[in-house]
Amino acid sequence: MWEELFPVLQWREETVGQRGGNMPFLHGFRRIVYEYQPLVDAVMCVLGTEDVDHSQSRQGDDESIRRDLAELLDKESQSPVFMEGISCSLFKVAELGLVSAAEVLLRHGADLNFEDPVSYYNPLHIAVMRSKPDMVRMLLGQGAEIDKRDRIHESSPLDLASEEEERLPCLRVLLDMGADVNAKDKNGKTALLHALAISDGLTVNNTANIQLLLERGADVNAATHDGESSMSSLTFLVKEALDSSPEDGKEIRHFCTHVAHLLLSHGADPSCCLNAADGEVWEPSLTYTSLENFDLFFPLAALLLQHGASFFCSHHSASYWTGQRLIFTRLAEVLRESSDDVDVADLFAKAEALLDLARICSPVLPPLFPQSEVPVLEQVSAHQSLLDLYSKLKDQESQPLPLRCLCRRLIHHCLRPWPFEEKVKALPLPDRLKVLLLPEQSWTDTPGWDAFKYGNSLL
Repeated sequence: MWEELFPVLQWREETVGQRGGNMPFLHGFRRIVYEYQPLVDAVMCVLGTEDVDHSQSRQGDDESIRRDLAELLDKESQSPVFMEGISCSLFKVAELGLVSAAEVLLRHGADLNFEDPVSYYNPLHIAVMRSKPDMVRMLLGQGAEIDKRDRIHESSPLDLASEEEERLPCLRVLLDMGADVNAKDKNGKTALLHALAISDGLTVNNTANIQLLLERGADVNAATHDGESSMSSLTFLVKEALDSSPEDGKEIRHFCTHVAHLLLSHGADPSCCLNAADGEVWEPSLTYTSLENFDLFFPLAALLLQHGASFFCSHHSASYWTGQRLIFTRLAEVLRESSDDVDVADLFAKAEALLDLARICSPVLPPLFPQSEVPVLEQVSAHQSLLDLYSKLKDQESQPLPLRCLCRRLIHHCLRPWPFEEKVKALPLPDRLKVLLLPEQSWTDTPGWDAFKYGNSLL
């Protein structure tokens, strides 16, 4: 098989050479095939695992396997490619999680930092990717560089561990042994951003990884050189839910809601415009996106407000958008298309619930826009409903908040930095007062209010 492949490799190398470029991996790959691959095969044969695609290794006494492997290595120790051969073998056994064999190879001088000539991953990288936490722990204990990045993607072991939920045990080992939770790759992406960027809420659900990274001190406000952040990744997924099937939308909704709660609990700002910088184009924030379609994203909008999200852009202030204006605009859009009294009543109830949450929980409520800017509707009764809601908000604006709401705001401010749930529970207060301080969940008692609506059509 290798003989058949060689002319192709040789042709590729000559072609690239004619173009004035170099492909160093070809040289390394050919060395494996023609120089030290036989030693690698012999090692894997002793272990009873000649094919890395099969995790079954030789059955028998661990000590006898160690002894047989050591005898083979002693016999081959004078080979001119001995170091390359056993270092490549270390990569193979790390992929399979064969800790005892790896220890024997290391005692005979295998290179901990050996790079696979095809993938450029080292033994620690591949152990993480195959979710072998015991191997990860052993390699780190032997001195493997914990934050070593591969030469192609510049991914660290922590980056790789964060990208799939089944690698959570490896992620925990790396963090326990001192990996830098906020280290950045060449694009400025941290492990937390890796975990979020690869998550789709369907086939890849990294909630547990995200939670662990946040608990270990991941910077919730970290951003890449291009402005990608935890909130931008989540906002993108929320928009994806709009175009998904009901089944997929439900899964994405659960993921987004859970992750939003985690990010909010660790101090993320959902109301800051994405990539916001004066004079540049900005993208809508998570709060903007959820309020713009509040009837479709009611659970998420309520969650954001319960956790004190600003009711206007926290970067540009109220000059760009306010929650009241977004809600009234959406009300007008739906009312123009709907004539169902039940749907309309439900819509107004949700709007009032969100406006009440903002009044109670938001740090600062922006001034209400002028009545002249209330959207005009042809249907008199629908337009009057908007005016009635506006009048109610105007009356509330002229009245002070209840003392309990003011106290709640002050205590929340004093308990920062987040997360504050555990801090509230530790306060020497009666349980009833602790419940008052924690985000309200009363809206979930209304049937249907704890779920997204699906589809692009209005009510």
